[in-house]
Amino acid sequence: MKNQQLPQIDSIEELAHFWDTHDLTEFEDELIEVDGSVFELDTTLTIHLQPKEAQAVKKMAASQGVPDTDLIYQWVREKLQAA
Repeated sequence: MKNQQLPQIDSIEELAHFWDTHDLTEFEDELIEVDGSVFELDTTLTIHLQPKEAQAVKKMAASQGVPDTDLIYQWVREKLQAA
């Protein structure tokens, strides 16, 4: 049986689905060993807010229909781009 060719996949979800439905040995001629991490990892920072500040952030995020963490992430990115 001829080995299949690995597809080009851009999302982790698609990649997970692909490997859920395929066997690694089908592609052993195409596999190469790599050193280091393939995916970039995010860094988590912790911030401390007063209860009133936290509630205000949650309220603003809810009014925009996004999680509070996404809103804060957006603010940080905007400030960094402006700097």
